[in-house]
Amino acid sequence: MTEDASIDVHVRLPTLSDKSAWTELWAQYNAFYGREGDTALSSDVIENTWKRILDPRSSVAGLVAMTDGRMVGFAHVVFHDNLIQLQPTCYMQDLFTSPTARGRGVARALIDGISVMCRSQDVGDIYWHTQADNVTARRLYDQLGRDTEFVVYRMNVG
Repeated sequence: MTEDASIDVHVRLPTLSDKSAWTELWAQYNAFYGREGDTALSSDVIENTWKRILDPRSSVAGLVAMTDGRMVGFAHVVFHDNLIQLQPTCYMQDLFTSPTARGRGVARALIDGISVMCRSQDVGDIYWHTQADNVTARRLYDQLGRDTEFVVYRMNVG
């Protein structure tokens, strides 16, 4: 997708009143990654995720992107210690823009917001994953970060 005209995006911390809009976007995000129908996240996982995002004591945090009074995107992060630098690091686990707002500056505004959040907490860097074939997202990511060329493995232990 080519960059369309930017829209006025306001990025902020989520509030309790955002739950319905967030839940709708969260379902779209998970469907994008094949977590729908029989493979959908359980309601317990969804509820726990929302609670963690709102809990200021949690290592999980989030931002929402608003335009014209409606939520058009979100980013979720996990802060943790890092063994190769003195400062903590930030893992951007989720970044999503509603299909109607893609290519209009929402993802960049969310990443900029996460950067501000990190600087305010003396966090050294941000890292994230995306699927190799997510060409649209990678166009932006290539402008903002560097491809570390690491391959991600996951092993279930429970």
